[in-house]
Amino acid sequence: MRAAVIGAGPSGFYTTGMLLKAGFSVDLYDVLATPFGLVRAGVAPDHPKIKAVTRVFEKLAGHDEFRFFGGVELGVHVTREELRERYHAVVYAMGTSDDNRLGIPGEDLSGSHAATQFVAWYNGHPHHTDHEYDLSGKHALVIGNGNVAIDVARMLVLTPEELRATDTADHAIDVLEHSQLEEITLLGRRGPVQAAFTNPELRELGELTRADVVVDPADMELDEHSAAMLAEADGTTTRNVEIMRGYAGRAPHGHPQRVVLKFLRSPVALLGDGRVEAVRVGINRIEAAADGRLQAVPTGEHEELPADLVVRSIGYRGVETAGIPFDPRRGLIRNLGGRVIDDADEHQLGEYAVGWIKRGPSGVIGTNKKDAADTVARLLEDRDADTLPEPTTEPTEEWVLERAPDAVSWDGWARIDAHETGRGTPLGRPRVKLVRTAELHDVARRH
Repeated sequence: MRAAVIGAGPSGFYTTGMLLKAGFSVDLYDVLATPFGLVRAGVAPDHPKIKAVTRVFEKLAGHDEFRFFGGVELGVHVTREELRERYHAVVYAMGTSDDNRLGIPGEDLSGSHAATQFVAWYNGHPHHTDHEYDLSGKHALVIGNGNVAIDVARMLVLTPEELRATDTADHAIDVLEHSQLEEITLLGRRGPVQAAFTNPELRELGELTRADVVVDPADMELDEHSAAMLAEADGTTTRNVEIMRGYAGRAPHGHPQRVVLKFLRSPVALLGDGRVEAVRVGINRIEAAADGRLQAVPTGEHEELPADLVVRSIGYRGVETAGIPFDPRRGLIRNLGGRVIDDADEHQLGEYAVGWIKRGPSGVIGTNKKDAADTVARLLEDRDADTLPEPTTEPTEEWVLERAPDAVSWDGWARIDAHETGRGTPLGRPRVKLVRTAELHDVARRH
């Protein structure tokens, strides 16, 4: 039996491995010429250990029943209907590539950017190479209290030497090492107990070589609801609060830059004449909702924070693609346990979703392994019940190349990989990334 997996990030690879083990032939498609999704284009460049998971994925490429087609876009080069005609099962693993909006005045002023784009830019995503970021001001404001927000703040204060030891895209290094930023503020709408940081990322802030991390001791004086939540919290939350209390209690080292954690603040407007100059924020308090959940409630008080750069890191959402049933409110493919369903909740036989486009942007890379197992279990149930549709034609390589003449095979990716790592080795870097689609395709075609 044949399956197509659309999206070569962690979810796509985990799914591919499980389907191969179950006896399927698997074609893995990706819109980019390069595999690995956010492991390549989302994980912070100074976290190379996280990227080691690609070695596990690379082992799948040696399987006789595996093919990779990079640079093939669903809805542009091939249609949903064409895939359904050629495969017993199609699994959508495209991820959530768009950003959530703040929905406030001034959000689109020059100098206001989505974290999705900024992260893709410094990681060398070819669709974001030409974005421009002005780091000539003194104040940056990162809106959000998750790991992506911390990654953005940390990248803004790494030294040139630290940057040049990574696979950060060259065009980003050139901009970042000339940054004039002095203060980066992370803004959270709720309190420190509700922050979504993980311990290693939060702890890393305290180890920055040219930036002090600053927490107002008053922010660590918890309201009664947060104190009660902390008393029953898991180890991650408890340790986060301990780390932040440590930051609040220590004297600055006198570094030239500061990373400031501010809580109970919600942006209500970005201010400026043509470009962002400040952010007006509402001050919140924590209250318990009727269902017991803690929520940030406006106090009616406001303040203005200077901001020459704003990076919005309030979550990702999926993009509606190729007529696949989509829930616009949640920004996800409509699905029930991984089975794609239409507006009438009818399963679209042979179609499945996995990863962030299935459940939303949550968890770490390893979370996607269990998620893939859940979706593949549903697919195998349908195979065993003989409800998978029978293909009417073959997904030949000639058909793919007719639709996408520049499609990149796994051998083509191997040439890209060797080229990039070869450029990096003399410089003491893991790789020097190619960041233009035409360059990637050119290297992939070389023999």
